[in-house]
Amino acid sequence: MSAAPLQQPLGVILAGGRATRMGGGDKGLLEVGGQRLLSRVIERFAPQVAGLALNANGDAGRFAEFGLPVLPDSLPDYPGPLAGVLAGLDWAAEQGADSIVTVAADTPFFPCDLVSHLLLAAEGRPHLLALAATPRDGSELKSGGRLNRHPTFGLWPVALRDDLRAALDEGLRKVVLWTDRHDAGEAVFPVIGFDPFFNVNTPEDLARAEALIA
Repeated sequence: MSAAPLQQPLGVILAGGRATRMGGGDKGLLEVGGQRLLSRVIERFAPQVAGLALNANGDAGRFAEFGLPVLPDSLPDYPGPLAGVLAGLDWAAEQGADSIVTVAADTPFFPCDLVSHLLLAAEGRPHLLALAATPRDGSELKSGGRLNRHPTFGLWPVALRDDLRAALDEGLRKVVLWTDRHDAGEAVFPVIGFDPFFNVNTPEDLARAEALIA
């Protein structure tokens, strides 16, 4: 009997941080090139996934224009991106999905083939678990070269949500400590001109994003 076909992952945009380096507020609502960052992320992400939700805390009404389900962290005090991943996994379980892919709300240039490469990177692994990465030494994808992993860009299995919940309850906060524990794959993307996972953390980054779009 053949295995059931793999479902296309659901997508979760992580916007639950406090944006302290930007002076607070929602970075995804900032405009770059006359368009909100979050709108740019949705346009790039939606064609790659079976459905979309937004992980954010506080008043969900401020995101009403985007028409997405808003998933707050289930843990207090902004414990980091893993809490957003867990919120997304709980939502996906309610939808009957196998997995989610996460992206950051302040990263408007991530690859348009992100999801397909994450799925390939997870093949043969114990779980549907993989992180995006780029080479540290430029655009060359050298065998054995050092990588920068991008922990807010990942493929996450619903089957591990209770394990993740337990890890968070125990105080774990660093994404790669948990993904390494479960032998996550790495989807490596080239750096051509600039890192495609460049994100807007500061006013200077916002100006750079404007220049890149122009």
